[in-house]
Amino acid sequence: MKKFFKQHGIFIWALIATFSLTMIQAESSWAFGRRKIIRIGINAPITGDIPKVGEGTKYAALMWLADIEKNGGIEVGGKKYPVELVIEDNESKAESAVKANTKMITEDEVLFIVGPQSSKQAVPAGDVANNYQTPMISPWSTNPDTTGNRPYVFRGCFLDPFQGPVLANFITDELKLSRAAVLYDVASDYPKGLAEFFKLAWEKSHGPGSVVAFESFTTRDADFSSQLSKIVKSKAQVLFVPQYYNEVALIVQQAHELGWQGPIVGSDSWGSAETVNLCGKDCFGQFFSTHYAAAGARGATKAFIDRYKNEYGYVPDDVAALTWDSLGLVRQAIENSGKITGKIKKDRKSVRDAMAKIKNFKGITGNMTFTEEGDPIKCAVIVKISDTGEYEFYKSVCPE
Repeated sequence: MKKFFKQHGIFIWALIATFSLTMIQAESSWAFGRRKIIRIGINAPITGDIPKVGEGTKYAALMWLADIEKNGGIEVGGKKYPVELVIEDNESKAESAVKANTKMITEDEVLFIVGPQSSKQAVPAGDVANNYQTPMISPWSTNPDTTGNRPYVFRGCFLDPFQGPVLANFITDELKLSRAAVLYDVASDYPKGLAEFFKLAWEKSHGPGSVVAFESFTTRDADFSSQLSKIVKSKAQVLFVPQYYNEVALIVQQAHELGWQGPIVGSDSWGSAETVNLCGKDCFGQFFSTHYAAAGARGATKAFIDRYKNEYGYVPDDVAALTWDSLGLVRQAIENSGKITGKIKKDRKSVRDAMAKIKNFKGITGNMTFTEEGDPIKCAVIVKISDTGEYEFYKSVCPE
């Protein structure tokens, strides 16, 4: 026996090493998830210009994951699979969002990506997801280019070609005004696109030249006095500002300091609680379009709000609500795909196909059925900021 081991020892140890490595790899596959764990990527602005958006995204995702874990995983084809979130910070930058998607797809082998939220990041990141044939849903990006000609990319919200006319018609019908001004960030996809859709809709109703001031600035500008002075002098009756919460407060406060007395109307980017926290009384009484109204919510929407507020200490904004709905859609698509094969490309395609077929999904931000472009057919909500800073439901506007 000793002679046998002496002669064949190296060969036997090589067999043992190979067998051990195979077992480790098999265990790794089970434990870390190329086949047994469903990985969902979260591409969010945890840092950068709009960290509150990233925070709401992350908190809603963690709540969703807690429910999945409580249920023992996501059931597909009679089997339950544990779920892991891969959260990447896109720093509110387009290049970082692209890098995050590339990493999650090629290294982490995520099955589905949720985010980015804002169009500036979602448009280029969506290109990556589509090229790698990995399904992605942006909860909050309203720019048409996010999903345009991208069969693997979806969204959880209405589009700017719908939102722009909703706001133009609301101001016309409810506020009875006919001369508008617009102030927007020309370097960012979302405000630039929405400003243009609003202008088209406004001039369709009121004629050429009825947008009496169409002023722009560049991302991270903080002094808007030059543009606002022109707007005040233009004799506009209403000011439309499709900007994020970190800019809204500065614009509204500076407008009032320069003598602006008319209404200032915003878009769904106003939905963060930070808008009122930063803006204060200057924003009281103003209107904006959004995806849901927290004040007076009922049913599943109220349950979500109460739970979120209990866990994190404040009322969730529209980003958190849309992220919750988007993850609900992801779960349903995975369940409807029928089978997890362990072959990531095949599984991504089957989940993508299942997502495209979802009809009448009952979300807390409204019911959703996807168009061929991956966009949901859903209503917009007009919210009024009350004298106590609450976002009160004013009316809903649905596609015809």
